[in-house]
Amino acid sequence: MELRIFTEPQQGATYDDLLAVARKAEELGFGAFFRSDHYLGMGTEGLPGPTDAWVTLAGLARDTSTIRLGTLMTSATFRLPGPLAIAVAQVDQMSGGRVELGIGAGWYDAEHTAYGIAFPDVRERFDRLEEQLSVITGLWETPPGERFSFNGRHYPLVDSPALPKPVQRPRPPVIVGGQGKRRTPALAARFADEFNLPFVDEATTRTQFARVRSACEEAGRDPGDLLWSNALVLCCGQDEAEFRRRAKAIGREPDELRGNGLAGTPHEVVDKLGRYAALGAERVYLQTLDLSDLEHLELVAAEVLPHVS
Repeated sequence: MELRIFTEPQQGATYDDLLAVARKAEELGFGAFFRSDHYLGMGTEGLPGPTDAWVTLAGLARDTSTIRLGTLMTSATFRLPGPLAIAVAQVDQMSGGRVELGIGAGWYDAEHTAYGIAFPDVRERFDRLEEQLSVITGLWETPPGERFSFNGRHYPLVDSPALPKPVQRPRPPVIVGGQGKRRTPALAARFADEFNLPFVDEATTRTQFARVRSACEEAGRDPGDLLWSNALVLCCGQDEAEFRRRAKAIGREPDELRGNGLAGTPHEVVDKLGRYAALGAERVYLQTLDLSDLEHLELVAAEVLPHVS
């Protein structure tokens, strides 16, 4: 199982905070550094304020060397698909081919209202997401020298030169995720290289993974072509006292964390990762909420990573 570091900068982080975590994750051997794509803190002022996901990743592309970089998840409501394809391809070039695009329909109404971003109903958001996936993958996969057109309702393209090209060919990995029962599995089966489930228990993981496998089979795709992943909040301590100190630092109750996240001692975390692996998870994103606590990452790298890699 691969372990990746996943951050939530809208809760309060500067670029330098994120750079410190990304460099530490790279040094310690984690598989990737990912960040959310949000413009408003949740239950907090989020001072000093939000940072843009793809501006951040462009900086990290130059300020790191080997670690992979990406989003969980870029919202399809935030950007037009053509400019987003250009931005991600450019960051892929800047990083030497280390970028992955996690993209979803968007869900957080308040951040749209706060920054003047249209927030259609859920059906239209999924319609737009489907078109965005078609456009972005179509632009990247168009052979050099050829043109790309797309007769979309929301995003029509005519004779695009489909440039620039990313370093990764035919394209950077695309991550689709969520708990939707119908459209989410269908979009994952059609477009995704990886299917991700955020912050759900083992029973929900089993059920949703099965839905996506069925969608792949209905689409004539081998489910084995997909990589399967979860995202879970991380709160690990060398002993009970350290675990409780870290739980308090992120404003969570220890019992709640043990039920809903990867929490407790390293042995407990390894045991729970094993249960998710038994359900088919090949990769787990460790939601790291206290970005100042780099010793947390050092503990997991020393006491958890060797037992699951």
